[in-house]
Amino acid sequence: MRVDTPDIYEDLKRRLMNATLRPGHKLKPSDLQGDYGCSANTVREVLHRLVTIGLVEFEAQRGFRVRAVDQSIFNDVTRFRILLEQEGAERSMEKGGVAWEMHLNAAHHALVHIQTRILKAGDMEPFRALWSEAERHFHETLISACGSALIRRTHANIYLQFRQQMMTLTEEFGGAYFGMIAAEHQQILDAALARDAAGCARAIEQHLRRNIREAA
Repeated sequence: MRVDTPDIYEDLKRRLMNATLRPGHKLKPSDLQGDYGCSANTVREVLHRLVTIGLVEFEAQRGFRVRAVDQSIFNDVTRFRILLEQEGAERSMEKGGVAWEMHLNAAHHALVHIQTRILKAGDMEPFRALWSEAERHFHETLISACGSALIRRTHANIYLQFRQQMMTLTEEFGGAYFGMIAAEHQQILDAALARDAAGCARAIEQHLRRNIREAA
């Protein structure tokens, strides 16, 4: 069955974000076309789009590969995400109205539901894609009222790169991890709804800073 180009793009983006396609894996259009029932040229076009958002690498003689994972890259991506999210959240607190508060509460409710299911199951793997999507939606909703298309677009791309790197480099996704980040998401939500810009900035930094590990 043929899959439309936007759906191919979204499916590959999800697979890359969740690290089901591993770093360095060669992405051959001739192989992937069978998965989607389309031409190799269509897959090639999609892969070039994924290069532009930083999830895929391309070299003339080597073709397409899943982006390499490296702690120094992850450090830079994390720092940039912190800055973008703090700025976007502060602007959203200034500009966002009741509708923004409603959407943020709804996004957090969905995230809490998935995190609770993971904690009960004691296993993240069955919920990996759902959790990644719910977490992404919460953080994007947090900055959604910032009034800057550039901040939102850049944050969306950086979030995808962050998630791709994190899903490969982070070894522990057990109950302690999800209990910790559930509390951090609540702190971000509470500060945002209270329009506490300084508190929200601190909560965002606390939530993300642990991913930065400097070389000895």
